[in-house]
Amino acid sequence: MTAGEQNPAAGNGQPPAGTEGTAGTEGTAGTEGTAGTEGTAGTEGTAGTEGTAGTEGTAGTESGGGRQAVASAWQVLGPQMDLATPMALRVAATLRLADLMPDDGTGGGAVIGDLAEQTGSDPDALARMLRHLVQHGVFTEPRPGQFAANQTAAMLRTGEPGLMWLDLDGFGGRMDLAFTALAHTVRTGKPAWEQVFGLPFWDYLDANPAISASFDATMAVDGGNSAVAERYDWTAIRHVADIGGGTGTLIAEVLQRNPELRGTLADLPETAARAREYLARLGLDGRCEVVGQSFFDPLPAGADAYLLNRVIHDWDDSAATAILRRCAEAAGSTGRVLVIESHGTPGGDAAAFAEMNLRMLVLAGGRERTLDDYSVLATDAGLQVTAVRDIGERDVIIECVPK
Repeated sequence: MTAGEQNPAAGNGQPPAGTEGTAGTEGTAGTEGTAGTEGTAGTEGTAGTEGTAGTEGTAGTESGGGRQAVASAWQVLGPQMDLATPMALRVAATLRLADLMPDDGTGGGAVIGDLAEQTGSDPDALARMLRHLVQHGVFTEPRPGQFAANQTAAMLRTGEPGLMWLDLDGFGGRMDLAFTALAHTVRTGKPAWEQVFGLPFWDYLDANPAISASFDATMAVDGGNSAVAERYDWTAIRHVADIGGGTGTLIAEVLQRNPELRGTLADLPETAARAREYLARLGLDGRCEVVGQSFFDPLPAGADAYLLNRVIHDWDDSAATAILRRCAEAAGSTGRVLVIESHGTPGGDAAAFAEMNLRMLVLAGGRERTLDDYSVLATDAGLQVTAVRDIGERDVIIECVPK
């Protein structure tokens, strides 16, 4: 869990409240069975019999081996069941608490009353939350009622990437709140975002300009731009179009490393306006046209390559095929389409792939795909895959040309 610590509810690897198992087993509130009995859901014989997880029996016996097995199981389960710590981290980031504290080891700390006044918080509640985080390795309390920022807490300061991903007033911190409706997604196969926020993902961004701007800023964090610019052979390309290119960080790096290239960036109008400003600040506005439009509409034709950087995984198969088809139309008989995505093939990061696959479904109904999946999408869009180029442990460039 956060800061590598265990959930205190798990008792440092033991069942909660000092138990020897799960609900109804020996140990719940110190008793044997439900409500102190040797009965329902904790009895010898019925559901919760000797042998079920957490009860006396297999994986929960009085023997040393059984106790060790239960403890080991809780060491895995305990840290993953905690919602208190992730939310406390997000609130600490949102309140900018680390900005208001001295570094740990410099003496005292920021007084809790001052922190509460500066952040508009209740002093007692704030102290309780901070002490919880202290026990998880985030912040320190060098003197009673005074708090300081250790190295972990410093990652929550303004300008640090940790803040962007945890601030509840921005996209990064708000994003994972959609998982509170994960049961809806599992039961229906539909995104949870609308259940939590009242609108589908993209409609919500369109209706909330501040969150939309935060989303653009989050997506602009370098997610492998240098690898794309360096590891792909751009020598045969004179004009590259970045479709769904956000605020322009990727195409800017490609253009900077390849002075002979011209560019076009297409994204929705508000995002396109931010891209124009960004490219102008870099002096690239003369080499890159910015177009405010949807990629579901006909795209500017004539580029040698159409770049889709982590766009396709946001969408289900029908929408993904439609985007690829628009790129194929614009590329004509001589252009190519470059799809940058992660892949689920052996040798990749299986854990990251599995998490992102679930995340895409929960947020917007998208999915991660294997190389075979992308080949099928390309075929359905009138393209064929001609090459796959690794650009990192997780990511590839899938090169396609019109059939």
